[in-house]
Amino acid sequence: MSYHNTLAIPEDIKDFHLEGSGAITFPRGRMRLESLRPSEDGQEADIVLWCPEDFDGDVTIEGEFRPVNEPGLAIVFFHTRDRQGEDLVDLAPRTGPYEQYHHGDLDAYHVSHFRRIWPSERGLHTCNPRKSHGFHLVAQGPDPLPAALDAQGPYEMRLTVAGGEIAFSVDGLESFRRRDEHPPPGGKIGFRQMAPLIGEYANLKVTSP
Repeated sequence: MSYHNTLAIPEDIKDFHLEGSGAITFPRGRMRLESLRPSEDGQEADIVLWCPEDFDGDVTIEGEFRPVNEPGLAIVFFHTRDRQGEDLVDLAPRTGPYEQYHHGDLDAYHVSHFRRIWPSERGLHTCNPRKSHGFHLVAQGPDPLPAALDAQGPYEMRLTVAGGEIAFSVDGLESFRRRDEHPPPGGKIGFRQMAPLIGEYANLKVTSP
């Protein structure tokens, strides 16, 4: 299976599904995500955007990311499925709060690849992969992305799942690699942001062996 979406114009995401109150624009020919609610609203200001495709278990997911404004946090969901086998966008509405995703109707992996909400996160940058249902931190690795003020970007993100081994890198620098004896069997990809982060995304590519 091969999937490529440039994420360059509104037509590219006409079938995508947005949860939460967010704005999606394309000011530089790149998809820009931001919340329409103030960060003072806490988790209620968070947003998630789902790609409509379902992908196989063994895949390579690639794309470009650039932070535009911080603080905030960016997550990529992958291998996301409804726990009962339904299409996840047809379930009870989710509106952005994190608990709806790690203790709700979904099984998933997700990687926090840009963590800049709290002072401790801004002081030591890490990528945190977690497995749901639940809030299981399964590994941790360094995050080489600069702060938005210094970002030149875009930065190449690469996530590989093969034979139960999961690896994540930024611009060719590997952040973590770990093995799961019982990995989820594929599913959807989603982009999550915590306000007031503004992030840009482009060239989503998914390939199977």
